[in-house]
Amino acid sequence: MRHARLTTPYVREKGQLRPASWEEALERAAAGFRAARESGPDAFGVFSCSKATNEMNYAAQKFARQVMGTNHIDSCNRT
Repeated sequence: MRHARLTTPYVREKGQLRPASWEEALERAAAGFRAARESGPDAFGVFSCSKATNEMNYAAQKFARQVMGTNHIDSCNRT
């Protein structure tokens, strides 16, 4: 079965999804990250995957610590 690929971003407005420009969608995503960061380090966490590459897990923890200011990261390496 072939899956349809999204080529246009969608944003939620008044409970409904609507097409948006990439600029608007990225700005909304950035605003969400800013709001979480401004709420303090306990407002944000990152889950990564033990099956991901070391490089991907490293990038995830760097993002969490350096950009979001939190140490709340779990890469599920216990499994």
